[in-house]
Amino acid sequence: MQIITSHVNTDFDALASMIAAKKLYPDAQLIISDKLESRVQRFLNIYRDVFDFVPSARIDWDQVTEMIIVDVASLSRIGRLPDDFDVSKRKVIMYDHHQKGEQDLAYDEGTVELTGAAVTLLLEEIQRKNVSITSFEASLFGLGLYTDTGNFTYANTTVRDMKAAAYLLEQGMSLEMVGSFAEESLTSDQQDLLDELLTHTEIHEVDGLEIAVSTHELDSFLNGLALITTKVLGVKGTDAVITVVKMKNTVCVVGRANSERITLQPILKKLGGGGHKHAGSATVKKGDKDAILEEINNSMSTMLRPAITAKELMTSPVKTLTPDTTIEEAGHRMYRYGHSGYPVVENNKLVGLITRRDLDKANHHGLGHAPVKAYMTTKIYSIGPDASLEEIQELVIEHNIGRLPVLVDGEIVGIVTRSNIIEVLYSDMTADKQTENTSPTAELIEKMDKHMSEEVSQLLKDIGETASRIHTPAYLIGGIVRDILLDKPNYDIDIVAEGNGIELANSMMETHGGEVVEHESFGTATWNTPSGLSIDMVSSRLEYYEQPAALPEVEISILEDDLQRRDFTINAMAIRLNTEAFGELIDPFGGQEDLRQKKIKILHNISFIEDPTRIFRAVRFEERFGFSMDEQTEKLALESIDKVIHLSPQRINEEMIRLFTEGRPQEVIRRLFELKVWQQFGVNEKQLGAAVMAASTLEKLYNEQVRQIANLKIGEKPSWFNYFLLPFYCNDSLYAAEKFTLRKNRRKLLEEITALQRHDQWNAAEQPGDYHLFLHDFSDEAILFILVADEVAHPESIIDYLYERNQLQNLLSGGDLMKAGLKPGPAFAKILLLLEVSQLNGDIASKDDALKWLEEYLCKN
Repeated sequence: MQIITSHVNTDFDALASMIAAKKLYPDAQLIISDKLESRVQRFLNIYRDVFDFVPSARIDWDQVTEMIIVDVASLSRIGRLPDDFDVSKRKVIMYDHHQKGEQDLAYDEGTVELTGAAVTLLLEEIQRKNVSITSFEASLFGLGLYTDTGNFTYANTTVRDMKAAAYLLEQGMSLEMVGSFAEESLTSDQQDLLDELLTHTEIHEVDGLEIAVSTHELDSFLNGLALITTKVLGVKGTDAVITVVKMKNTVCVVGRANSERITLQPILKKLGGGGHKHAGSATVKKGDKDAILEEINNSMSTMLRPAITAKELMTSPVKTLTPDTTIEEAGHRMYRYGHSGYPVVENNKLVGLITRRDLDKANHHGLGHAPVKAYMTTKIYSIGPDASLEEIQELVIEHNIGRLPVLVDGEIVGIVTRSNIIEVLYSDMTADKQTENTSPTAELIEKMDKHMSEEVSQLLKDIGETASRIHTPAYLIGGIVRDILLDKPNYDIDIVAEGNGIELANSMMETHGGEVVEHESFGTATWNTPSGLSIDMVSSRLEYYEQPAALPEVEISILEDDLQRRDFTINAMAIRLNTEAFGELIDPFGGQEDLRQKKIKILHNISFIEDPTRIFRAVRFEERFGFSMDEQTEKLALESIDKVIHLSPQRINEEMIRLFTEGRPQEVIRRLFELKVWQQFGVNEKQLGAAVMAASTLEKLYNEQVRQIANLKIGEKPSWFNYFLLPFYCNDSLYAAEKFTLRKNRRKLLEEITALQRHDQWNAAEQPGDYHLFLHDFSDEAILFILVADEVAHPESIIDYLYERNQLQNLLSGGDLMKAGLKPGPAFAKILLLLEVSQLNGDIASKDDALKWLEEYLCKN
């Protein structure tokens, strides 16, 4: 027998998950707790007859073979089970969305993943199995979804929850019904308890945060403590609140928090409870309220993450201006570095701040030549290195300022901007949503070892040790980090030093041998190890573009700038190599999450304008990984596509070679049409279908026929240039491709294809020799191109001709012709061509046949 059950104090998510599980396991019995949340009780007062609940007392527990457990993973929270009931002898199917706890049951089937609501996991299974649901069921499932995500406002809400809501709307979910039962209002008894808790509240200040502990005793059990606790938090305005209420012989503990530095789980788990980081509960039967309060008070520190300080947040070193820097030069630097403001320093002391708005005001009056001291702000709010994130946020909000200099003895040592704050808040939010699939340091090191040789793994550790010794932060950076996270091999090892890359390379040579090739003007060096490996070591740097599509200017900077200059978030990650933090992932732009979402996301809005080749790279990554550009990135690509024509033919060639070599040619052509690339070269978008079909046919021709022909003077697959020419050919504009023929062989191929396009003898040919008369001077590659790009009659005959042509033997030479009395001249070529025509038609098979044919030919001519 199968049963479906959930936790005591059943809420809407538990109820909805049970009914959803019943859709997947229709023969299972529904067992519901006799303790219900007040809103659920109100709902079941109306709709209880709709559901086939079975009281726990009527279950023959000896007959239970499978337990389907939803919205809970701990047996202690399910309720009363017979003393002799052994769960280990039953099959357990579990659907739970909470973080794993030490007391969680092992399960055989199901899904335990972090989502906003447990019902989301079951709805995904319902959709996968194409199980139909009624509009009433959709509304109940919506109640579970909306209440457990706080109408999608709680930090634990995920994209999966939103998708589940969209699905429910499609199935007829009534938002009116959801709204009427999800509304949180207090009964008179609940209001009385709220008043008592507000009166009996003690506020603890711990490491700059306020945590309220409220307590009371009741003679009878009362539902709704979770709702009441939320209201206490709102009234008190603290960073967290814990309510401890004794009801008869049971102590109920509920916690709510709204600070990213607080996690309630350590305290609640100590008390046998659980839940989420910012919301959870525990029930202690026959508990001692005073002892529990003492336990909570003594465990406050376990709830807190250490304060994030300005020293950790700030950007350093700081780029500054002098008071005499002109407005024009300040604007140029802001563009170059992407900053929106600059500290102004004189004699090592901070004297002002100049912002983009200040510059705009000065430029409006034509004062680009004026010094910044005339327009800078001198009323400066600053902080010390130990200022906490909370203090910094309060300053930024209260004074509406975008940057706070960090000062030590009046000298500026760093700067904290809104971007720094947003970055750490974003990383906290995404950390809350990370599942067990997240790669922490230990797992990341394991992945590195898996995809690297033992020698390379050890070298990276050695580099980290050396970098630590010379006090230089060092990182593994670029595509290799992306591929490690994707479990793909990558042998391009790039090391970035936040400091002097050449010094790091020389230090490695001193301790490990080998030799170093320095490139001082670029701040880079190549360390050739004794075993023959070459490892590039560069100083972290930034790039800026003087004009669109130009090559970038480069200068030494910090790691964040180095990552910022890269193309996409998935390529803007680094792995720390220093011994004290080896294997730590640096991911300031959310690249790891984009890998999970299979998204190509640009780093900043003018990225494609600065370097249009990034559009080609985006397509390449789409093809290589099966990813897709996110909506904003594709929009920006389309808006910037007209900059492609400013790229040099050399750069376009390089990108096209990579695209057609790595990707599926027909899909590359299609995608470039969708992004309006071909259209920039005059190709009409109506040619998309013809070009894609021709590319597919060309690939098929080479795969199925060309590889079977011996002695063909071409590769086993078409060159990239064949595919590149197809859209131009289909558009009858081959001339537009001429500027891309940078090599002789490509120029010759284009000339041959252009000439063959004008031939009118294709359809008149009947024998192989007939083709030879007009095709003898054309390459196999050009002929095969025309065969698929144009409508040529009898393509199989042409394939046969190429086969026969490549088997031809030279039966007569120029010496044979001279022996026959002919003088060297243009006639030689004509005679030998006619001889080959006769060979191809099967009239001549040997040298004797050829000599006889020559004698007859001379007699006639």
